[in-house]
Amino acid sequence: MSNPGPLFRPYDKLVKITLGEKQFEVPDGNMLLRALQYLSPEDVSYGKFCWNEECQYCRVNYDLGPDTQNRTAISCKLMVQDGMRVTEVAQEIKYCLRKLGLNLKVKAATKT
Repeated sequence: MSNPGPLFRPYDKLVKITLGEKQFEVPDGNMLLRALQYLSPEDVSYGKFCWNEECQYCRVNYDLGPDTQNRTAISCKLMVQDGMRVTEVAQEIKYCLRKLGLNLKVKAATKT
C-alpha cells in the first residue's frame, strides 16, 4: 500500500480567517478547503468534493478584510490568507461545517 503523503502542506504558522462571524486559526500555505478540513477533519473528509475544481461544491464568496472587493472562488484552488473573511459558501461546505455552529449564507448554485 502506498503512502499518500501529508494531508496539509508544510506550514510554520497559523493565520486568522473569519467564517461568517467567527474567527479561526488555520495552517498558512494551504488551500482554503484544506484549511476548512483542519477545522472539521471528519466531516470535510466525507464531503462530496472533487478537490480539482470540477464539482463546484466548494465555491465561496470572500474578501481580504474591510474595504476590499468581495470575490467568488473555488476553495480547493484558493490559497488561505491572513485576514480572509468567508461570507458565503456552497451548501456542501455549510453542511460539512455544521458542527462549528456557523451562521454562513449559502451560495446559490451556478450552472456551468
